Amino acid sequence: MKNVVVIGAGIVGLSTAYYLLKEGFQVTIIDKGDITSGASFVNAGYITPSHIIPLASPGMIAKGIKMMFNSASPFYMKPRLDTDFLKWSWYFHKSSTLAKVEKAIPLIKDINLISRQLFTDIKNSGDLGDFQLERKGLLMLYKTEASYLHEKKVAERVNFEGLEVSDLNKSELHKLEPNVNIEAEGAIHYECDGHTTPTEIMPKLLIYLKQQGVVIKTNEEVLDIKTSGTIIKEIITNKDDYRPDEVVLAAGSWSGNLAKKLNLKLSLQGGKGYSINVARETGISIPAILMESKMAVTPMNGFTRFAGTMEFSGNNDVVRKERVHAIASGAHSFYPDLEINDTEIKAVKTGLRPVSPDGLPYIGKSSKFTNLTIATGHAMMGWSLGPATGMFVAELLSETKPSMDLTAFNPERTF
Repeated sequence: MKNVVVIGAGIVGLSTAYYLLKEGFQVTIIDKGDITSGASFVNAGYITPSHIIPLASPGMIAKGIKMMFNSASPFYMKPRLDTDFLKWSWYFHKSSTLAKVEKAIPLIKDINLISRQLFTDIKNSGDLGDFQLERKGLLMLYKTEASYLHEKKVAERVNFEGLEVSDLNKSELHKLEPNVNIEAEGAIHYECDGHTTPTEIMPKLLIYLKQQGVVIKTNEEVLDIKTSGTIIKEIITNKDDYRPDEVVLAAGSWSGNLAKKLNLKLSLQGGKGYSINVARETGISIPAILMESKMAVTPMNGFTRFAGTMEFSGNNDVVRKERVHAIASGAHSFYPDLEINDTEIKAVKTGLRPVSPDGLPYIGKSSKFTNLTIATGHAMMGWSLGPATGMFVAELLSETKPSMDLTAFNPERTF
């Protein structure tokens, strides 16, 4: 039985362990934290086949430059002279073309649909017990004609790809969401999308893996990786050392730094997101993106989550108060009867999403090291794509043909 070390215990790392376990591998997970926080815990919980347009799309860099000096803006790039960030920004710019977006659309749709099914399969298996998994769709709420026309174009493309979408006017929206006052002109409803409560699934997945014999090492940081020729021989942490047969690098926003220890180039930036939980009754029953506020709202198990922003300011957990207040006021502008209070604001959480330059994940084997597989770079779709990525890694390590062509996700691709 081969033993595998998975570095990183976010949704991608845990999903990878889950599927490796099913294939009979012996798995050890190493994480530098205590597996109670980070992007896998604070995200919007969406399962989003509708999110077919990658972050790197025409006009995004111009938006980033425009917003660069406004730290409250939804898409914030902190100006800094950092070689990795400058290279990543250049690759992001090169990836933001219509032709590249067109290539990405069917790939993003297919991997999301595979993952959506896997979430259902996991629930039906009973492995994790019961958890919230709903298919109520996603409402793109808009106030202006410009936002509506922009989203209508996306909706037409989503529909063309064979996914369910509808166009709702104000009264149709009210019928769908009768228990909350929404200040919007209408909504595009992506009926194909689902949602979950990440803080419910992550602990359940951890418990299941432990029960099944997966070794989980917390608060343990990888300090060095020793190689011999084309093989990773040893992983050295601040507490121990390991000699695995196979290594999976699934360390989210920290994957790029770990790749450097192997002299591998993995262009990644941590995109910080913020989330506020409101445990009071809000009346909100369907997930929504508030278009003009550029934020997400999810009715989760026991609370409603308000999340958003994409902040590129390095790998840190610094909370920028102006960004948190922007989420609270953005929510109030669409839900005028809802005031997010100071206590809720003070309990804000942040997480770093690993963003590749072209918005596609890195999933695949290394050509430099025969026993290394990389699984990271999922940007805002990490939660949605966790199960599919885990299954693909297990297929690669079992030498089974992957369930979809992974060529476009090659970790060694150039930009």
